[in-house]
Amino acid sequence: MTRGPVQSTVQLALPVLMPLQGKLCRTLAVVTALAAATALFLTACSPAGPAPQPAPTVLPTGARVPAGTGTDIATGLAAPWSMVVLNDTSLLVSERDTGQVLEISAAGAKHVVGTVAGVVHAGEGGLLGLATRLGGCEGNSRPDPNTGCLELYAYLTAATDNRIVRMPLLGTAGARTLGPATVVLQGIPKANNHNGGRIAFGPDGMLYAGTGDAGNGANAQNRSSLSGKILRLDPDGGIPRTNPFPDSPVWSMGHRNPQGIAWDTRGRMWASEFGQNTWDELNEIRPGKNYGWPTVEGMASSNLAQFTNPVLVWPTDQASPSGVAISGTTLYMAALRGERLWQIELDGEPSAHARLTNQLGRLRDVALTHDGRLLLLTNNTDSRGTPKPGDDRIVEVAR
Repeated sequence: MTRGPVQSTVQLALPVLMPLQGKLCRTLAVVTALAAATALFLTACSPAGPAPQPAPTVLPTGARVPAGTGTDIATGLAAPWSMVVLNDTSLLVSERDTGQVLEISAAGAKHVVGTVAGVVHAGEGGLLGLATRLGGCEGNSRPDPNTGCLELYAYLTAATDNRIVRMPLLGTAGARTLGPATVVLQGIPKANNHNGGRIAFGPDGMLYAGTGDAGNGANAQNRSSLSGKILRLDPDGGIPRTNPFPDSPVWSMGHRNPQGIAWDTRGRMWASEFGQNTWDELNEIRPGKNYGWPTVEGMASSNLAQFTNPVLVWPTDQASPSGVAISGTTLYMAALRGERLWQIELDGEPSAHARLTNQLGRLRDVALTHDGRLLLLTNNTDSRGTPKPGDDRIVEVAR
C-alpha cells in the first residue's frame, strides 16, 4: 500500500456522535499509545468544525494455546494473502505472487491444490481473496464426504483487470485439485496498488467483494465504476434485485481500499479499510451508504453529512488493516504496517486493544476455525516485511 508521509501522532479515539443544530457533540474516549501504554479519557462537546478522529499450531484436543506469540500451524509460505477454513479442519491459502492455492492440513502438511489460471502478479496485485460455497456436484462425481461439493471463489488480478472466478474443489483432504474456472465478474479496474481483493459470502448467501480505487480516487464516487466499492452479487455473478441501486452490483461506495469483510452475530457487516496518510478505518457497512473517499479520510466534518463516518480509525502506522474475523461481537483485525492484532469489542461504545505488537511482523489475515481457534496469517515475504526464518506462517494464538 503506497502512502504519503505519515504523521507521528499515535492516537486512538472512540466516538459516540449526537448531531445537534449547528453542532456536533461527541463523547470521545481517547487512547494515547505511549511506551507504557497509558490511557487518557476525554469528554468534549464543541461547535461544528473540523472533525476529531475516532481511533479507536494445532494442539491436542482439549489443549489450550499458551499466551505469547502462539504456535505455528504451517511455515514457509510465499506472500500468502487469504485463508479459508474448511469443515474438515484443513485450510486453503492463496499465494499472491505464484497464483497457487495451498491446502494446509490440521497437522501442518502442505499440498498444492492448483494454480489459478490467468493470475498476473504486479505490485499489490495477484491471487488475493478466497471464499468457498457449498454448491452443486456437476463435474465432481466423488465429493469429499466431510465437506460436500465445494466451489472455490478467487479474486485475482489478470492481464487487463481484477476479476472474480469460481472453480469446483475436487478430491478429498490431502489430494484436492481445482476444476476449470468460470468468470463470475470481470472489469474491476486494476493497478499496482489499491486492488482491494477480499471476498466473502454473507449470511444472506450473497457474494460480497471489496474493490480498491486502483489509484483513481474519483472512481470511488462514481457509481458506474466498479472500483472503490463494496459489491454484492449472486453466487453466479448476477445482480440481486435487493441491491440499493437498480441493475448495479454496488452495495456501498466511497472506499479507498477495503481489505477485510465479516459479519457479527447481530447481522451487522464490518469492513476494514486502508487510509492514505492519516487514518485507517473500521466501518459498519450499510447498503447504499457513501463512506467519503476521496473527499474524506477518517471522520467527516459536520458540513459533510452525506458521508457515513467510520466507527473507529487508527493512525496509519498503528494499523494498515487487512483481514478481519468475528466471534459474536468481538472482531479481530490483522494489521500490516502496524504489525499487531487488534481485538475490538463492537457492542456498546466500541473499544479496541492491541495484541502481539511487533512480535510476528506484518499480519495479512485472521480466521476462526469451527471449533473456535484463532489463526493468524503473517505477510513478511511480500517485499515489504522483514522475514524471519520460517516466514511466512500460520500461527494459532490464544483468544
